[in-house]
Amino acid sequence: MQDVTTTVPDIPAARGASPRFGPAELLDRLRHRTSDSPVTHVERIAARAGRTTSWPGWLARPLISAYEDRGISAPWEHQASAATLAHDGTHVVLATDTASGKSMAYQMPALTTLLDDPRATVLYLSPTKALAADQLRALTRLGLDGIRPATYDGDTPREEREWIRQHSRFVLTNPDMLHHALLPGHARWGAFLRRLSYVVIDECHSYRGVFGSHVAHVLRRLRRVAARYGSSPTFILASATSGDPADAASRLTGLPVEAVTEDASPRGAVTFALWEPPLLPPSLDDLNIEMPPVRRSALSETADLLTNAVVAGTRTLAFIRSRRGAEVVASMASRGLHEAVPGLGDRVAAYRAGYLKEDRRAIERALLSGELLALASTNALELGVDLVGLDAVLICGYPGTRASLWQQAGRAGRAGGEALAVLIARDDPLDTYLVHHPEALFGRPVEATVLDPSNPYVLGPQLCCAASEAPLTKADLLLFGGTPALEAVEALTASGALRRRPSGWYWTHRGRPEVDLRGTGGGPVSVVESSTGRLLGTVDQGSSHVMLHTGAVHLHQGTSYLVDNLDLDDAVALVHAAEPDWSTHARDVTDLAVVSVREYVDAGPVGLFLGEVDVTNQVVSYQRRRLSTGEVIDTRPLDLPPRDLRTVAVWFTISPRLLDASGVEPPDIPGALHAAEHAAIGLLPLMATCDRWDIGGLSTANHPDTEAPTVFVYDGHPGGAGFAERAYATATAWLSATREAIASCGCETGCPSCVQSPKCGNGNNPLDKKGAVSVLDAVLAALSDRPRTSN
Repeated sequence: MQDVTTTVPDIPAARGASPRFGPAELLDRLRHRTSDSPVTHVERIAARAGRTTSWPGWLARPLISAYEDRGISAPWEHQASAATLAHDGTHVVLATDTASGKSMAYQMPALTTLLDDPRATVLYLSPTKALAADQLRALTRLGLDGIRPATYDGDTPREEREWIRQHSRFVLTNPDMLHHALLPGHARWGAFLRRLSYVVIDECHSYRGVFGSHVAHVLRRLRRVAARYGSSPTFILASATSGDPADAASRLTGLPVEAVTEDASPRGAVTFALWEPPLLPPSLDDLNIEMPPVRRSALSETADLLTNAVVAGTRTLAFIRSRRGAEVVASMASRGLHEAVPGLGDRVAAYRAGYLKEDRRAIERALLSGELLALASTNALELGVDLVGLDAVLICGYPGTRASLWQQAGRAGRAGGEALAVLIARDDPLDTYLVHHPEALFGRPVEATVLDPSNPYVLGPQLCCAASEAPLTKADLLLFGGTPALEAVEALTASGALRRRPSGWYWTHRGRPEVDLRGTGGGPVSVVESSTGRLLGTVDQGSSHVMLHTGAVHLHQGTSYLVDNLDLDDAVALVHAAEPDWSTHARDVTDLAVVSVREYVDAGPVGLFLGEVDVTNQVVSYQRRRLSTGEVIDTRPLDLPPRDLRTVAVWFTISPRLLDASGVEPPDIPGALHAAEHAAIGLLPLMATCDRWDIGGLSTANHPDTEAPTVFVYDGHPGGAGFAERAYATATAWLSATREAIASCGCETGCPSCVQSPKCGNGNNPLDKKGAVSVLDAVLAALSDRPRTSN
């Protein structure tokens, strides 16, 4: 297939102008650019009319006037229902579609209380700074006297923080600042906490896994500290549509929560397309070599679609899964647009975490003003930011959950007009499965949010944080989970972290506990230009070994840099600008030991297990590959420290005798298990709210702890994140989808669409596609109707 060329090379649409083509017509123009359409499925989602109701009788008159001045004559039914529950003191979660007006549902009770009681305060929590800044703009536009809303985050100048503590009655912050600043310094926030009426938790479905488990305890610490000052705030949570939102919100807050889920807002029609990039023709060098088929990359396909959409005058947001990918797509689209219409490339930019504050704000302003026509973004813009006027969304690779997929798709058509959403499949088992099984996406409920506050690697550190804020009492332990909290406190006392006194348990050290909410392994690594000392941005500690090792190619705002040195002690990577004609790919080795078994299924020659494991991982080298061909230039060693992880895993064993009966010969066992492991990791996000980068795996023809051929899949976070438990609970459905994804792939020996993995530390060798199908057939047959046993 040839590269996509610009099909409408005329003058770009003026800022704010309507696109020249509607979503459906634009899709038709894009899909018919070649004889073989890459569109595997088109879902038409009909428009929906809205249902309004009267303003609640308790609503403050100045607030009604402010809404009416903004053109809002009445609330949607779901807004009024959730707002009234909160006003009556019921903890509530509103779980409705993107752009359904969830913000107004919390504004009505919160702002009414602030207007009626000049001493009351409200705390708002969001997972991203961009969302908090957007909500601040919305509150400020209402023009209400005496509210004094303000953002309090890492970007807030220190001279402003004291004013906010003393004067702001509506503080917008995030869990990180609540954890690191507000709760440890609660004495300085005493007046604010004493008058706290509402706590708003926006986009609460994003609090999942280890991060969500940490946030659950941060919220319990907030409740505990607020109670010390005499307040018991009502919690209002806003969520994208999710499975069982009341239960998830209750686990997050530790409180009974009522859900409002019926969406009464209007919705424009959506055209949702599934797009599979075509296979590339073999190069002249490959004609005489048996090579697996290769698909055009999703990044290249997305960049071309973004280019075409912009030239067609369609305001478009492209979601890219990685920071590097967002930079690459923006750069490729910008070059293509400059070639089509000189100067048009300036209206495309990248947006991602790790940018400096000034850069992020400038990009947000340019997008909102229309100066930028398109953006290639990581999921930093997935949540809630009001991107008025977008016509289309391109989703480069399945984002890991159906909740995120619909959240990203909902960024377009926010003014009620028609919208286009396109999911561009990566060469990946899950993406390939989904674009050929649309029933797995459409007409199915979204996943339940997975978090586990009882994770000992979360609970213990959080109890230390709570004890440093105020001595822990027996009554407090009920707030933090009861028996697991008591066991954790006793262990912390035995280790010397806590000391018991008649009045409770005390933190024994001078400084505060160092606890990383996001499980990234420490503070961020600064990326610094060697020649100037200029700070370019940051990369989280957990990714630094892979992204910033010495010799790595690092992309920042379209510019390539080479890493001169990674100093882990000082958390600094020194880089210099360069234009290499190669990319870099880290390689690692992993060892795993079984610690304990929680549950198991005895299926004769097959066993299915859930338990704790110790994982040791080390990045040992990196490959340099030519950008033009993907050819491996060389492999260079690295001297980086190993990382140890105790976590939760699911694994299955299969006897050599059954493998032999299934046609898998001894020399083929490693490749068959390895291929099954890769595909199983790739398909697990279909069952759990995880991403393949949240989980890891290991396969071996004879593991010393199981004494059998074994495939492990484990959570990539200390103590686990709930993903392995979900895999164990849905093992038959999970492994059946894995088997289907491998068997239905059109390749002969295995490719990225079925069994090859971008994460593989062994260079995807060995792999046996046919053997993987035989292994999974045997495992599924044996597991049928076998009981599960708990230890």
